[in-house]
Amino acid sequence: MVKLLHCHHRPKRTSFLPYGKQSIDEDDIQAVVNVLRSDFITQGPSIERFERKIAEHVGAKYVVAFCNGTAALHGACFAAGIAPGDEVITTPITFVASSNCVLYSGGTPIFADIRPDTYNIDPDEVARKITPKTKAIIAVDFSGQPAETDRLSMLAHDHGLVLIQDAAHSIGASFGGRKVGSLADMTMFSFHPVKHITTGEGGVIATNSEEYRNRLLMFRSHGVTKEPEQMERNDGPWYYEMQTLGYNYRMTDIQAALGVSQMDKLDRFVARRREIAAQYNQAFSENEGITIPYQHPAAESSWHLYVIRWNQGTDRAKAFEELRSRNIGVHVHYIPVYNQPYYRDLGYEQKQCLHAEAYYEEAMCLPLFPGMTDDDVQDVIYAIKEVLRG
Repeated sequence: MVKLLHCHHRPKRTSFLPYGKQSIDEDDIQAVVNVLRSDFITQGPSIERFERKIAEHVGAKYVVAFCNGTAALHGACFAAGIAPGDEVITTPITFVASSNCVLYSGGTPIFADIRPDTYNIDPDEVARKITPKTKAIIAVDFSGQPAETDRLSMLAHDHGLVLIQDAAHSIGASFGGRKVGSLADMTMFSFHPVKHITTGEGGVIATNSEEYRNRLLMFRSHGVTKEPEQMERNDGPWYYEMQTLGYNYRMTDIQAALGVSQMDKLDRFVARRREIAAQYNQAFSENEGITIPYQHPAAESSWHLYVIRWNQGTDRAKAFEELRSRNIGVHVHYIPVYNQPYYRDLGYEQKQCLHAEAYYEEAMCLPLFPGMTDDDVQDVIYAIKEVLRG
């Protein structure tokens, strides 16, 4: 049951309510302290413990941890074999990392437009952009709502492409009744403090492929292997081989221990996010000035972001400033990637995806994180309605 407090006049908030924030308890702090007191603060047992915990939760055979989500995406592009001359199709409504990882690998990002309702990449547009050079699709689960992995998997299968799911927003979500993390060839989760759980900085790739797992492990640690069966020769127990140009993208045990502790709370965090989203849905469904988020019938979002659209005729910039002046930390996610100066300098056509452009003109994210109280939620609802009236 959704609680709605009818309050005709609320005093202005005295403290700033951010759009996202970590929830850290004493047991999280203790988990980190325990690692600091142990023998290993990096390259130790906490890493595998964290990887196993995520693998079990999302239904993947393997999970490989990285120092952050961007490094994990770079690893996925490496494992997928992205190289100069390869094209990778992704969405413009995402953080720059989703396409930068293709550039790191020497590949070319190709932007396919979003669906005007879900704001996720449109499989029809992906199909239109496939060429003989296409090597992979990076689908982003924008706001926590999974992309259409059923249709995207079919496209990938039919054209021999690798499907990488950028699930930075969507741990705990599902599509067609299956958990995100078990749907694509490789799935990236991110653990930045605004995400569902945090390790400070951190990310992982989940996969069912042993080959990808081995490539990811080597890539995150200098391209070096100590596994005798992988080596070309073996001079003895001290021997190691650098077989590819890898990076130092390892996660520390300090981060992983925090992650293990946070994973115990993931279900609770997701449930609270869904509660808050339901309160927003109920409060705003009747308002003509704004559009609430549409949910694909097969998708069950884990609600990283709650995105409203200010309908035409509303001055979004003015509304943004008014809400910020009331201590409501609204935000805008995202500026279409190809409009960034760096991409413009690479020769990317501006305003190339019409639905993405229309979305960017009207979108605004409301505060949403598990630590929000019902009073916080009501403060947001009240402020939005005031701005709409004003």
